[in-house]
Amino acid sequence: MTTLIDHRPSAPQVPPPPGHERGRGARSNASGRYEREARLIFDDGWGTLEEETRLSTSVTEERPKTIITRNSSPDIGFDRSINPYRGCEHGCSYCYARPSHAYMGLSPGLDFESRLFAKPNAPELLRRELSDPKYTPRTIALGTNTDPYQPIERQYRITRGILEVLAELDHPVGIVTKSALVTRDIDILGPMAEKGLAKVALSVTTLDPSLSRAMEPRASTPARRLRALEMLNNAGIPTAVMVAPVIPALNDREIEAILKAASAAGVGEAGYVLLRLPLEVRDIFREWLMAERPDAAGHVLSLIRSMREGKDYDATWGRRQTGTGPYAWTMGRRFELACKTLGLNRRRLSLNTDLFKRPPQKGEQLSLL
Repeated sequence: MTTLIDHRPSAPQVPPPPGHERGRGARSNASGRYEREARLIFDDGWGTLEEETRLSTSVTEERPKTIITRNSSPDIGFDRSINPYRGCEHGCSYCYARPSHAYMGLSPGLDFESRLFAKPNAPELLRRELSDPKYTPRTIALGTNTDPYQPIERQYRITRGILEVLAELDHPVGIVTKSALVTRDIDILGPMAEKGLAKVALSVTTLDPSLSRAMEPRASTPARRLRALEMLNNAGIPTAVMVAPVIPALNDREIEAILKAASAAGVGEAGYVLLRLPLEVRDIFREWLMAERPDAAGHVLSLIRSMREGKDYDATWGRRQTGTGPYAWTMGRRFELACKTLGLNRRRLSLNTDLFKRPPQKGEQLSLL
């Protein structure tokens, strides 16, 4: 993997070469929905369409003014989150976060997984926001949009810096990732877990390494994710498995097998999310599906629409995660029955908010106790 670190305020936008790139999830790089101009690939007679050029990853540093994002969505279990990075090099073809790259004037396609943005001042901003006398502690979620442990975290270590601040202030954190890199931070997460301050969920989409490599080309292999869950559990860190996304006629047959493997690794909680295809993700995933599973593509898309009231996607709260209709109902009951059989979700862990200690403000006298 080639990674170029760009420390300038903005990186030059150079359209990537056409065609499928090795190790990438998207098959194209269509312009975002806010752009006036659209990319069009055509043969100029020089035979360049056949040339294969490796697409490298570039990283632009940005310095936002705030880092905690708030939400009031009624169908998710947190009201605040932190995303250390924009874009995600894991390159998952189905990623619902892809459309967010359009706000940067970039494509939700190949740009999303190769034109990344890092927020190196995130730990500093977090400390400042937690210092606010009006701040009320609740679990902060990491990994709600893009993965906090994607490959560039090895160099930037922004997620680790965030965890160091949260550990120092005894603030609860919940993590969702597809990366075994999370085990690097067991030295922080372990002591936090002893205080009821940390919980980690790993998303396991499939147990088939070939399917995983095709769908999520730069994420950890399924075996490494299961091993990561085992290591976290052995360190006393509560874990959960997310069977997400569930794609009908592609990986839904693995629901029970994934839950069984995660249970064997010591997981106590589980959840699932039906495939979501908002905005540009619909065409990106459809293009991937036609290239990788052409024989099943029509059936997969038909089942998706049957669970979205005839549409490719339904963003309605309460339905967007699970879908509707007979197939969606059956999928949900299979998940519930498997969890009951394996003893998963017998209780849901609530993280501790009582230990939080606000950083002293400038000029404030420290307590002697």
